[in-house]
Amino acid sequence: MNTAYSIAAHYDGGFDVDALEVWASELHNEFPGEEISLGFVFVTPPFFDNAAELLEILRVHARIPLLIGCSSGSLIANAQELEKDSGVVLSLHHLPKARLKAIHFTQEQVEQGDSEGFWREETGVSESNGWLVFADPFQINAERWLKQWNANWPFVPVLGGLASGSQQQQQTQIYLNGDVYEEGGVALSVGGAIALSSVISQGCTPIGETWTITRAEDNVIHEIGNRPAYEVLVETFESLSDTEKEKTKGNLFVGMVIDEYLDEFHRGDFLIRNLIGVDPNSGAIAVGALPRAGQTLQFQRRDARAAGEDFDELLHEAAESLQDVPVYGGCLCCCNGRGGNLFEASDHDAGLVQHHLGDIGLSGFFCNGEIGPVGQTNYLHGYTASLAMFVEKANA
Repeated sequence: MNTAYSIAAHYDGGFDVDALEVWASELHNEFPGEEISLGFVFVTPPFFDNAAELLEILRVHARIPLLIGCSSGSLIANAQELEKDSGVVLSLHHLPKARLKAIHFTQEQVEQGDSEGFWREETGVSESNGWLVFADPFQINAERWLKQWNANWPFVPVLGGLASGSQQQQQTQIYLNGDVYEEGGVALSVGGAIALSSVISQGCTPIGETWTITRAEDNVIHEIGNRPAYEVLVETFESLSDTEKEKTKGNLFVGMVIDEYLDEFHRGDFLIRNLIGVDPNSGAIAVGALPRAGQTLQFQRRDARAAGEDFDELLHEAAESLQDVPVYGGCLCCCNGRGGNLFEASDHDAGLVQHHLGDIGLSGFFCNGEIGPVGQTNYLHGYTASLAMFVEKANA
């Protein structure tokens, strides 16, 4: 029986052709004897001017038939988070009997993409087990694109993130094989005997009770449980201890259940969105979503402790569910607002992944927005850790 392998490494030097050739060759030589199916590459801005040459070096000397990735100010390799650290992260993956297809897409295509079946025709992909996507945040309407992807491949997970790079110049790069793009995105379809499993940690812990939204209009919730929404919000806050109140000030969010057919609601069942504003006079609250009457809501707190507990618990559940399923590698996309900025310690999220799942050949980057499913629908998130894992497809 074929076995799949993954390996990831960090190059911390400058752009040096000889050194990069040696590094790529050595990484290939470390790879266990199977053919490489796929490589991920994540690059910091000092390499922008030499990106095309860098990709060619990696493809030739690490012998990578399909290479995708993007730029970021901070990188992830195995259990390390390399924040504000110049360099390159490369991961190599052997995925037996996988069907892989990658394309570059543009905002121009997104403008046409609302028509039925458009993306299936553009990509040539009719069936997929899951998608990994890296996209530019500045020149593409990611929300509109993701809505189109959900329509073309319903119930299929889409994971990944929006690239980061030079914030001052609003410049990022997207990579596909030897090509460097400064707009659009690259989408990888994973099919055949390999599936994508996900852990989406939105970094919140629920507070108070679950409620039912009873009147909503656009992004405004007027009533919760047939009471003014603001009144329920205040009651929830006042029910907290003094310590919890201090933690919650300025860190209050709204969680809305996506699948109302679940018997119980747990972490991962809520779509977390911003609490944009409140109106004590009318009793309404505004949120960063389009809630509906009948939807279950629970207020949430986001801070370092909540984010750590959330990811830890979700990874524990994932490790339990994947106990008898081979995990063939992973890609971790973390919000720029996480890492040392949030946890005041290095390697938090990547370390948790390795603690729960072992050394799976993890690569990734810090994002301007993260992509992942809640329930069976894919969303664009913030302050989130989005982990995609290559796993053996059931009944493959």
